[in-house]
Amino acid sequence: MSKKWLGFAAAGTSVAMLLTACGGGGGDQGGGDVSVDDSAITSIVDESTEQGGTLQFAHSDQFDSLDPGNTYYAANWDFTRLYARTLVTYAQAPGEEGLELVPDLAEDLGKVSDDGLTWTYTLKEGLKYEDGSPITSEDIAYAVARSNYAPDIINKGPTYFNLHLEAGDYAGPYEDEDLDNFEGVSTPDERTIEFHLKEPFAEFDYLAAMPQTAPVPADADTGDQYQTEVVSSGPYKFEEPWNPGQQLNLVRNEEYDPETDPLTRNRPDRIEVQWKQEENDRDNRLINGDLHTDIAGLGVEASARQNILRDEELSANADNPQTGFLLYFAINPNVKPFDNKACREAILYGADKNALQGAWGGSVAGDIATSMLPPSIPGYQEIDPYGTPGQSGSEEDVNRALEECGMPDGFSTNIAYRSDRDKEKKAAEALQQALQQYGIETQLKGYPAGSYTSEQAGSPEFVKREELGIMAYGWGADWPSGYGFLQQIMHGDAIKPAGNSNLSELDDPEVNQLLDDAAQTESAEEREEMYAQVDALAMDSATFLPYLNQKALLFRPQELTNVYFSEAYKMYDYSALGLESGAQN
Repeated sequence: MSKKWLGFAAAGTSVAMLLTACGGGGGDQGGGDVSVDDSAITSIVDESTEQGGTLQFAHSDQFDSLDPGNTYYAANWDFTRLYARTLVTYAQAPGEEGLELVPDLAEDLGKVSDDGLTWTYTLKEGLKYEDGSPITSEDIAYAVARSNYAPDIINKGPTYFNLHLEAGDYAGPYEDEDLDNFEGVSTPDERTIEFHLKEPFAEFDYLAAMPQTAPVPADADTGDQYQTEVVSSGPYKFEEPWNPGQQLNLVRNEEYDPETDPLTRNRPDRIEVQWKQEENDRDNRLINGDLHTDIAGLGVEASARQNILRDEELSANADNPQTGFLLYFAINPNVKPFDNKACREAILYGADKNALQGAWGGSVAGDIATSMLPPSIPGYQEIDPYGTPGQSGSEEDVNRALEECGMPDGFSTNIAYRSDRDKEKKAAEALQQALQQYGIETQLKGYPAGSYTSEQAGSPEFVKREELGIMAYGWGADWPSGYGFLQQIMHGDAIKPAGNSNLSELDDPEVNQLLDDAAQTESAEEREEMYAQVDALAMDSATFLPYLNQKALLFRPQELTNVYFSEAYKMYDYSALGLESGAQN
């Protein structure tokens, strides 16, 4: 997720998410000639102190996990703030203020030692779980241990703590129950937690804002089943144990003390989430006021988009922000024939980026991307190493690449995408059609969003077995820096057997070294130059096909209050939402 550039030059945007994509309409503007309101991008719409009512969310599939320590979707990082507090979090504010880090469970931001190797946080007094038991520093140490050192069980989240903590050969809490053996973290007392780093890392406060620091009582941990009954440290708790696919109901946590919270995140009385909802039906319910928010935060589909852009009343309740997400296809060199770089280049030269943009809805869906680093991230430099005339593909370059890779008549491969995301499916179809004219035949393979990163595209073994040569994906920065955007999708150390986000399985020593060096570099200018070099090297590897710097057309029903676009999570800030009194019954 995105954050304020603490300790460095203020940066721009982006989030982690998650990860993501979708698949939608066609045409330039998605139909219509009405400008949307966009008020929630820079201000709070319908600001209110009212409490009460039932806030209703829907999702076309479901989250990868409701366990705060075992998820990597940006929308879930946004949503978990309703029942899981972290050491540090993001301010409730639109615009750049929303990137500011503020202490949550901790009294203050981290205090770093003179050598840069120890970060210390002190918990506020009186913090409690939903059962009234105290939240302790050991619970946070345990949460970090389980989410980073048990890859066979908890493997869907990022691996930053594992990469940066001086934890030796610690085997994780499921193998070693003695938390004292976890030398990467120490807890001198119940309110103090110290993180011990291998090397200085000035962006560590951003890690403290990740849901992996949400406390977990060891005696309540049920491994990968913890998501069914998360112990709440926030304003809401699970009404009853939850099973995947069921409606999720959150009710007030009576042990939550808003006086300890820098945010106001307790407005509704009740929150309901419906999963596996058909996208067009979801959009219709959203526009009719029967639903309050699409929890995935990806924007409406083609039909609703056209309705909104043609109706002044509807467009007055819509926003079209730059999300900071990059949409791309990963090309895996471990799947033949992509072990040959020239075969990968044939894909890059053959793609019609205008058609890919159209699949998402035209210019209202975003701007064509020509490299992997979005313009919002410090270090961005405009490059287009595989540019083609009009961004529509180049027969000459494709034929040359096919000759060079020894397959002048073309070849066949598979394209993976998330089956419940119509815009992502349409993008995969657009790539398929563009490549077909060059003799490159592709088969589309759709998988559910909830398991896509953990079990299919994010499993290198599955990718090889199913020969997923090309995989649709999307990415936003875990925090607003080149490191926060690039590391998990490009560093060789980020490749995991499950929950892998480096779908291209890029393991370039020069890229790895540049990212490692950037983490130790104090000069913002030097870091940004390194990120630009990483971007150029990644593009030169021909394992990435970036095509869209995404925008989303978001709709906010009249009944919603305190609505604004979060620059930290790149969607509406779910923790702030409330309902007008007339909609609370």
